[in-house]
Amino acid sequence: MKKGILLIAVVLLGIAGVALAAETKPSTDTQLDTQANKLSVTFEVKYLSRYIWRGFDSYPNDHSAIQPSIDVDLFGTGLGVKVFHSRANRSGFEDNKEIDTTLYYKNGLFDKEAYAIKYTVGWTYYNFPDNPRKGTPKGWGDMQEAFAGFAFPNICPLGIIPSYTAVLMWPAVSDSYGSDNGGWAHIFGLDYALTVPGYRPDTPEQVINLHAETVYNDGVGPAGESVDHDWSHALFGISTDFTIFKNLIFTPAVYYQSSWDDSVNPNDETWVSLSAKYKF
Repeated sequence: MKKGILLIAVVLLGIAGVALAAETKPSTDTQLDTQANKLSVTFEVKYLSRYIWRGFDSYPNDHSAIQPSIDVDLFGTGLGVKVFHSRANRSGFEDNKEIDTTLYYKNGLFDKEAYAIKYTVGWTYYNFPDNPRKGTPKGWGDMQEAFAGFAFPNICPLGIIPSYTAVLMWPAVSDSYGSDNGGWAHIFGLDYALTVPGYRPDTPEQVINLHAETVYNDGVGPAGESVDHDWSHALFGISTDFTIFKNLIFTPAVYYQSSWDDSVNPNDETWVSLSAKYKF
């Protein structure tokens, strides 16, 4: 555990050092969509070399996943709905096919102040349509959660953006497979957008997004998993966006997880994400 805390401290200090040495540019992930009175739809297809969710290995033994999703922003109001699907790229995980629906609202306060806040609140239903077995009720393995996330884009003059997300999770039906699951998760993150020279003449600069987070798990986990109440893991990632043509973005990313609690994951993890996103 102490080794894990030391590791995340070293990495976060490294990000701070990068910030001191480079010009800063706000991450687009922390900015609100300013297009009012317009229905915005984003389609995304993502390939993951392994599917790690909140520290858990969803498809054990390093199996990859494909994850299409659709995200609808309702006319610039901050309200939106996202539908997400995940399935393993091999047989044997039919019960783990996942269709999640999220309703959310995002907005901000004190936009030009040092203490500006960007926030997102919402609710997610985790549906496993093939999970119910003979003699069990519909939704036997389903879970749902409420969440609230807060980011502080102006608080650090170095351009580092701290964030905090609180998650409350509970079984979708009574007497379910996940009846022993439920509780809180607390996610503490840091993000930094590093600007480097562009890779082609018409792209004068490229933004490298650096991310780090650590999680205190207070009972949150997949249905049927017994979870300790402890600091579970730290996650580190690097990604960048490439505009293929108007509204089509390709995003490669690499992630590393330092696992601290065996009830969540006994192994450290490294994986690759490749995403194609189209917005109109």
